[in-house]
Amino acid sequence: MLNEGDVIATVAVKDVDAAKQFYGGTLGLKLADETPAGLMYESGSTKLLVYPSEFAGSNKATYAGWRVTDVEGTVAELKGKGVKFEQYDNLPGTTREGDIHSMDQWKGAWFKDPDGNIFALGNM
Repeated sequence: MLNEGDVIATVAVKDVDAAKQFYGGTLGLKLADETPAGLMYESGSTKLLVYPSEFAGSNKATYAGWRVTDVEGTVAELKGKGVKFEQYDNLPGTTREGDIHSMDQWKGAWFKDPDGNIFALGNM
């Protein structure tokens, strides 16, 4: 049943034009489709639907995460584009050096979009 279909991450935004600049321009995601219902971006073999909603930014947890091979390089590249990274010092078993959190072999970082939606990137 559901295991035969693709999962598409969805995120609510208040300002579609600002979101278009952030997701397409800053993050470099490829815009696959634009409709009144929202913006569909491609990232690897997955998709991210960005849609307008008055409830944008109300989630306090991570919406989606990207698996990257070079966490430090990705963080540096995004910081160069103005992305600010979150720093969490209350994650059990995790240490932090600058913007990068580590646990055993895992390294990752979190950032927010213009509406405050939380995203992650990590090496696993």
